[in-house]
Amino acid sequence: MNSEGLGEPALVPGTPKAEERLLPPEIELDAELRKVVTIRACCTLRLFVPIKGRPAPEVKWTREHGESLDRATIESTSSYTLLIVENVNRFDSGKYMLTIENSSGSKSAFVNVRVLDTPGAPQDLKIKEVTKSSVTLTWEPPLIDGGSKIKNYIVEKRESTRKAYSTVNANCHKTSWKVDSLQEGCNYYFRVLAENEYGIGLPVETSESVKVSERPLPPGKITLLDVTRNSVSLSWEKPEHDGGSRILGYIVEMQSKGSEKWSTCATVKVTEATITGLIQGEEYTFRVSAQNEKGVSDPRQLAVPVIAKDLVIPPAFKLLFTTFSVLAGEDLKVDVPFVGRPKPAVFWHKDNVALKQTTRVNAESSENNTVLTIKEACREDVGAYLVKLTNSAGEATETLNIVVLDKPGPPTGPVKVDEVTADSITISWEPPKYDGGSSINNYIVEKRDTSTTIWQIVSSVFLSWSKPIYDGGSEIQGYIVEKCDVSDGEWAICTPPTGIKNTHMEVEKLVEKHEYKFRICAVNKAGVGDHADVPGSVIVEEKMEAPDLDLDMELRKIVNVRAGGSLRLFVPIRGRPTPEVKWGKVDGEIREAAIIDTTSSFTSLVLDSVNRFDTGKYTLTLENSSGTKSAFVSVRVLDTPSAPINLKIREITKDSVSLSWEPPLLDGGAKIKNYIIEKREATRKAYAAVVTNCHKTSWKVDQLQEGCYYFFRISAENEYGIGLPAETSDPIKVAEVPQPPGKITVDDVTRNSVSLSWAKPEHDGGSKIIQYIVEMQAKGSEKWSECARVKTLEAVITNLTQGEEYLFRVMAVNEKGKSDPRALPVPVVAKDLVIEPDVRPAFHSYSIQVGQDLKVEVPVSGRPKPTVTWVKDGQTLRQTTRVNVSDLTDLTVLNIKETSKEDTGTYEITVANVVGQKSASIEIITLDKPDPPVGPVKFDEVSAESVTLSWNPPAYTGGCQITNYVVHKRDTTTTVWETVSATVARTVLKVTKLKTGSEYQFRIFNAAGAVSKPSDSTGPITARDEVELPRISMDPKYKETIVVNAGDTFRLEADVHGKPLPTIKWYKGDKEIEETARYEIKNTDFSALIIVKEAIRVDGGQFILEASNVAGTKTVPVNVKVLDRPGPPEGLGNHQHHKGFYDCLLEPTR
Repeated sequence: MNSEGLGEPALVPGTPKAEERLLPPEIELDAELRKVVTIRACCTLRLFVPIKGRPAPEVKWTREHGESLDRATIESTSSYTLLIVENVNRFDSGKYMLTIENSSGSKSAFVNVRVLDTPGAPQDLKIKEVTKSSVTLTWEPPLIDGGSKIKNYIVEKRESTRKAYSTVNANCHKTSWKVDSLQEGCNYYFRVLAENEYGIGLPVETSESVKVSERPLPPGKITLLDVTRNSVSLSWEKPEHDGGSRILGYIVEMQSKGSEKWSTCATVKVTEATITGLIQGEEYTFRVSAQNEKGVSDPRQLAVPVIAKDLVIPPAFKLLFTTFSVLAGEDLKVDVPFVGRPKPAVFWHKDNVALKQTTRVNAESSENNTVLTIKEACREDVGAYLVKLTNSAGEATETLNIVVLDKPGPPTGPVKVDEVTADSITISWEPPKYDGGSSINNYIVEKRDTSTTIWQIVSSVFLSWSKPIYDGGSEIQGYIVEKCDVSDGEWAICTPPTGIKNTHMEVEKLVEKHEYKFRICAVNKAGVGDHADVPGSVIVEEKMEAPDLDLDMELRKIVNVRAGGSLRLFVPIRGRPTPEVKWGKVDGEIREAAIIDTTSSFTSLVLDSVNRFDTGKYTLTLENSSGTKSAFVSVRVLDTPSAPINLKIREITKDSVSLSWEPPLLDGGAKIKNYIIEKREATRKAYAAVVTNCHKTSWKVDQLQEGCYYFFRISAENEYGIGLPAETSDPIKVAEVPQPPGKITVDDVTRNSVSLSWAKPEHDGGSKIIQYIVEMQAKGSEKWSECARVKTLEAVITNLTQGEEYLFRVMAVNEKGKSDPRALPVPVVAKDLVIEPDVRPAFHSYSIQVGQDLKVEVPVSGRPKPTVTWVKDGQTLRQTTRVNVSDLTDLTVLNIKETSKEDTGTYEITVANVVGQKSASIEIITLDKPDPPVGPVKFDEVSAESVTLSWNPPAYTGGCQITNYVVHKRDTTTTVWETVSATVARTVLKVTKLKTGSEYQFRIFNAAGAVSKPSDSTGPITARDEVELPRISMDPKYKETIVVNAGDTFRLEADVHGKPLPTIKWYKGDKEIEETARYEIKNTDFSALIIVKEAIRVDGGQFILEASNVAGTKTVPVNVKVLDRPGPPEGLGNHQHHKGFYDCLLEPTR
């Protein structure tokens, strides 16, 4: 169909079948993927693989050993598949298998990936040997080495009661290690880590703790406890050493007389056993072995053989003490050991009465002891206890005294009123029946006026005396007591005039706080004797007693207790009134968990599960109105040390950090053996050991990564293990102050300012440069003052004094501090500068590919700032949006967008100011294909076998020198061009080996980095001697398509010349036109004419005029278009069919 209407149809030959075209799958694996793909850990892995296949193949990615691809993102289309794994780690190493499959087949390939990471965990960690102080480990290298050779292994240990590992060896170069110096009996975990150039890998750890122990020593001395006709009872001491592991039990073996065989007769967990089933009268030998989790000890044998027979032993006690005391309210157990065979009967009596057993007081007996248990003892339990043993061999008795320590009972009443007077009363009483287990010190007498309810202590003095040595020959009838108040000096009688018969007296009605003297006279029938003075004077006040305490000898030494154990401090005290008790701790406080108990007679402090922080001096202070008393107990908890103190960073360089610290305040009760220094990168969680055997309180940690952040920690070690660490609170950046800035340049000077610039320091000290400090010094001054702080490499210093001379210097600053200054070598005078203009292009020529943008920066200088002018090829540069110039402070910039060949040329830049002017030129060369050679191509010489051609170079060379020319020829009987020569260096060529009489055309190309378009082809020329090739001249309109309407008449005509006269023919397509009613041909010797009448559709197309003679043939085509409805499509034979569509290749109608 065209603008004239719908044409006739054309049939598609055959019966096409719609079906899919099949292609087997193909994988196009890039050369890089055929090698090992190496990638750093934490990066993203991308495997892009182009694929082919019809229908689109199914894609499947797998790992060689079936590892999961859950973390992978897989994208597949009909033309490619892409596998992405983000944040890769060591476990992503290995073979990635790709399989694609469709109905035409399948195809597989693989990609080897190596992730550069720290190693995986070592394999197959085993405990090879255990002794009482060491464990030997073995292991295999990691399955994944992280893409780098394993440098060494790190062996670590951890007590099962702790959470942190400590380093045993940080540089082990084999796959086994003996870990020694372990605490016997302790449980340890062990782990091993591999290290490569990328760091320390994952650990492998023992799944269960390992107890450091070995087989125990043999049991101690064996004792024969009892023998009967069919049994033997043995006991033995524990082994001197249990091998570091708890004794699980004992194996008792026996051997009959005359036999060499030992047989096991008992397995027990205690240190005694009874072996039964013996034969009466038979002789036996016994031995005992100890067993722990590591094995069985060597046996210990009973020194003498034993004969199985009954023993008869009279009862006997084996008591160490016969008096037992207990605090009131506490429990008491009295263990009474004895011997006797057969087992004696046991009887207990109290105060000659059989002991009544209750849940509170009861006695239990066994084969060799009887135990009296009294719960919550009270004063009723005081008394004499008789224990009686009886058996067939006899009997034995023993009396035990039990004292309950308590307050005394009340005095025994009733209180007797011995005498009453108008102002006094004499009373007496008996001592208490129960003195509380201690002698009575004194009595307190109180009185109460019946009109009140308040009791008051009687202000009185108790006096006692002895009878006179000489009674004067008459019986003493009584005694007279006198008192004297020291404040007034007068004596007064205290007794009735006749005296008293007792040799003791309570003197009452004394004034409290007053001082008194006393004297006593004896009276007989003869009268009153001389007085005897009571020595000294008495102040009437309650009897007071200053506080005091009895510190046991063990508490006067340093009290040592193992970590985890209990601290118990028991101190008897006294004082009246009962003193107030205060426990304290020097340089600290007692833990809240401490239990403090205090009575009038003792105080105790109990602290369970002690640790290193419970070490120190515990102070005890007693205080009452009579004074104070203090003492202290030094406690040492045997534990690992506390953390070192005052950890400081002494020095930091670009690859090292120097640390210093002081010993721990608490050494754990043992001398500090050494210190362990560890480091940790801030981006990691695990510490790595730097040194495990440091014997000083400072260390330089070197070989650090410059610019990285690190934490450091120090732990002290004593004989009980590794203590708490002291850690740097903030990460330390491994850096130092930067080096000084580079060369300083004066960029500009005015009357009141200076512009400076400088180069970066050669090294920033491992930390980013934060800023630069510029300082200046005026001439004649010694003081440097800061004048600018900038973050760039330049600064403008203003507010200078005109004509003044200044020195400048610059310092670089990073987070570690300031660098040394870099000084400007010469002083600068603040004044305006006048500088001749200058222009200095960096290059004299610039080459640019046509179509690309060009930016030319040309430095300019001068004071004052010069004006800039651009000229191209002698003409002022015309600026447009595509070509323009911009001027900066010290640059003039030419910008050309999408360069074309017209931009080629010479550009002159002129700068001028009041001082003068200066010019410079640059050449811009645009690179493109050269223009065709300049025609016409001339035939300088023609012969039967050759033609000599010449031409002119192209007007535009494409920015490069013409390297050569390419010459093509074409026999006019064909449409194929042949290369005559591709290396023609000049603009002339003689073409030889032509066929005589054949007609040829020629064309020429340039070569200048790219091949130009060809020149216009020459007219045809025949290779022959003395002939003239036919020539056809036509109106120029025939060069265009001749358009006619259907039914019109048109004519085609031309002038024809040649020697000899050429033969003229008209062709339509490839068929010669014959004259018909509609086609009229009117040719002459020198012209050609064809007239077509009533044009129809088939008359459209190409008419060819041919003129030929012996020199050759000349043809000229003329295209005619007849406007009519279109004809049917042609060329339906070339077709393809696919699934769902049909391809047809149609040729246009003629």
